[in-house]
Amino acid sequence: MRSPRRDLASETPFATIDLGRVRSNLERVKSYIHAHGLRWRPHVKTHKSPVLARLQLEAGAHGLTVATPREAEVMAQVSDDLLLAHPPVGPKAARIMTLPSRVHLKVAIDSEAALRHLARAAAAAARPVGILVEVDVGMGRVGVHSPEEALRLARLVPDLGAPLTWEGILFYPGQVRSKLPERMEGIRAASERLGAFLEILESSELPPKVVSGGSTPTLYESHLFEGVTEIRPGTCIFHDRDMVELGVARPSDVAYWVEASVVSVARPGHLVVDAGSKALSKEEFRGGGAGYGLLPDLPGARLRALSEEHGIIELGLEVEPPEIDSRVRIIPNHVCVSVNLQDRLRVVEGDRAPGWLQLPARGRMPFHGGDDLEGSRL
Repeated sequence: MRSPRRDLASETPFATIDLGRVRSNLERVKSYIHAHGLRWRPHVKTHKSPVLARLQLEAGAHGLTVATPREAEVMAQVSDDLLLAHPPVGPKAARIMTLPSRVHLKVAIDSEAALRHLARAAAAAARPVGILVEVDVGMGRVGVHSPEEALRLARLVPDLGAPLTWEGILFYPGQVRSKLPERMEGIRAASERLGAFLEILESSELPPKVVSGGSTPTLYESHLFEGVTEIRPGTCIFHDRDMVELGVARPSDVAYWVEASVVSVARPGHLVVDAGSKALSKEEFRGGGAGYGLLPDLPGARLRALSEEHGIIELGLEVEPPEIDSRVRIIPNHVCVSVNLQDRLRVVEGDRAPGWLQLPARGRMPFHGGDDLEGSRL
C-alpha cells in the first residue's frame, strides 16, 4: 500500500479516505451491475455522508439503503428513493413518515405486528410506503423463516390497503463470509432458500417486483442469487481488512485508514499508539488471533490489544521501534464501525488534501439540516 500524503499538523487519531480509491471502487461496482443487469442501492451505513452518497448516485446507483431514521433524513437531501432495511417500531414508524413527500420510501418488515404498526403510521400521514418482506436465507438474524409466512405477509399488504403497496422481498446473505470456493457453496445454499420463497409468491400471483439482496463479501457473485434485481453492498466504497482477507478487494483498493501517533515505546518489543477502541472499535479479525487492524507501514507487526485510547502493537524483540510522535496507519478489520466513531474524515486525492468531510448521518437525533457539509464540492 503506497504511503499517501499525510497531514502531520492534525491531532491524532483521525481517519483518512483516499478519494481516488473511492472513485475506483465505485467504478468497479458500476461495471459489474451493468454487465449483469442489476440495480444498485448502496447501504450508507458505511460512510454516513451525503457527499459520498452523491458520488454513488452519480456513479450509477438508483437509490440508497438506510438503517436508521437519522440516515433517512440526511440522505433525503440527495436521493428521492430510499429503502429502510430495518423494521421501524415505536416512534420510528411515525418519524420516517415526515420525510419529504418527493421521497419514494420502501421499508423492510418481517412480522405482522411491524407491518400493522407501519400501516397505522402511513395512514395517519397519508404517505405511500412500499413494503418488502424480509426473508431469512441462512443468517438467522431477522427475516421470516418459511415461504408460507412470507406469503401470508405479502397477502396482508393489499388487505390493509392504501397507502401501503406490495413491492417484493429483501434478503441479506450475511452468513456467507468466506474465500472462494467456499463462498460459492454458501451462495448456492442461500440461493436455494431464496428460490423457495420466490416459487410460492409467484405461484400465488404475488410475484415480487423487487428482490433486494447482496453484501460486499458476495458482491461480485450477486448475479448468482436466484431472481435478484438489486444489490445493497456498503463496505465496498472503502473496503477493509476483512474484505482483503476474503479476496473481495486488493490492498490497493482500501480507501480508509486511521492515523495514529506513537506515544510509548517503554515496553521492549512493543509500542503504543493513541488509537484505541474509540477510533477503531474492539472488533477482532474474523480470521482469529491476528489482532484489531492491519499495519501496512509495519510489516510483521500485530495490533494485539486495544483499550479505549491505547493501541498496543507487538513488534518483536529484534525490531527497532518507531520514534515517539511518529505516525502509524491502521486499516480497521471492519470499516463501518470505525467510521461511526469519527467526528469527520480527512480527504486526500493523489497529492491533494482538499479538506475534511463531515458525517451528519451519525447519531440518532432528528436531522433538521444545517450540518456542516464542507467537502460537498468534491
